[in-house]
Amino acid sequence: MESSTKVKELKDDAILNVKVNKTFYMMVKSALITSFKDINTSSKANAEDFIKNLTSKAYLNLNDKERTFYTLTLLIGEIEKQALENNMFIEKDIDSKSLKDSLDNLTKSNED
Repeated sequence: MESSTKVKELKDDAILNVKVNKTFYMMVKSALITSFKDINTSSKANAEDFIKNLTSKAYLNLNDKERTFYTLTLLIGEIEKQALENNMFIEKDIDSKSLKDSLDNLTKSNED
């Protein structure tokens, strides 16, 4: 006789409101960047082409790494949408060279 284990799963029609603080937002953002860097090392496409290619595929046709990136992108998008709607963003100045260097490092393939 096979044993079974009870698990909990959201109902099909469930829609939840999840409270997110800045620390959690930054953790998700970091995970998204790490996921992007991991995928981008195997793909030689530029970031814009990579995103267009990813979003043109059905979710079920994505590999595990692409699904992770896609899911984190949706999560960040929803957090930022709600932050904008609730006036929860602050603006700060960032040195243009530092920003460019950071973006270049994101899209540079890992050679490790």
